[in-house]
Amino acid sequence: MIKKIIKYALDEDLKHIGDVTSKAIFNSEENVFVLFSKEYGILCGSEIFRQVYESINKNIKIKFYFNDGDKISKGDKIAEISGRTSFILQGERTALNFISHLSGIASKTNQFVQKAGSKTKILDTRKTIPGLRELQKYAVNCGGGTNHRIGLYDMIMIKDNHIDGVGSITEAVKRIRKKWKHKYKIEVETRNLKEVKEALNCNVDIIMLDNMNIETMKKAVNIINKKAYVEASGNITLDRVEEVSNTGVDFISVGELTHTVKAFDFSLVKQNLK
Repeated sequence: MIKKIIKYALDEDLKHIGDVTSKAIFNSEENVFVLFSKEYGILCGSEIFRQVYESINKNIKIKFYFNDGDKISKGDKIAEISGRTSFILQGERTALNFISHLSGIASKTNQFVQKAGSKTKILDTRKTIPGLRELQKYAVNCGGGTNHRIGLYDMIMIKDNHIDGVGSITEAVKRIRKKWKHKYKIEVETRNLKEVKEALNCNVDIIMLDNMNIETMKKAVNIINKKAYVEASGNITLDRVEEVSNTGVDFISVGELTHTVKAFDFSLVKQNLK
């Protein structure tokens, strides 16, 4: 999958012609370039960075000084890249795009994890860039978060449109158990305490509290009383996450981990050799 993504990204940038600027300026010159961090956060994407360059030329050498999941600081020397200058510049933007995007996700996730504390897990969602979901969810892991379902195929999630379409939570669960027995875990999205009680009576695995205020969440947690896992979802910002965690929920799902991502700031510069 990663090889396909890299091929598509490089084709997008180079087509069948290549880097016409570097081709004209450089011949066989070799140089050493250094990847620097320009802010504080969590590194993610070192392997895909490496594979971008392996796809361009096998003779390019890369040495990373940090591993994915490590904390990095402004000014840190993250990696050293050596080889033909034209090849290094050819892959520069594609490699930086990947590592910047993934480190941005990992860093944001870690901020939420720190705010939530040790008793509540931060979950990602399916609000991902098409084609990049597995990479983005990997970045969430690197930031200390936990992956929710990967897609529609690996877990039952009964949402409002399912409930409204069939008439009730009870009927939705009944039909799912008839079809799949206990093959998949079942999570139910609830909008009020009445639906919380109905989901609890259906013996589901996880009850999601969707867009509830803090007081309602606390009441829901008391009603559920550890008979199912509890997930809070909807409008969970960094400012709110600690307060939500303190209601006693087991999970907090945050869409913005992957759908609203600020690229982490790196710089790739030629090393001046004496």
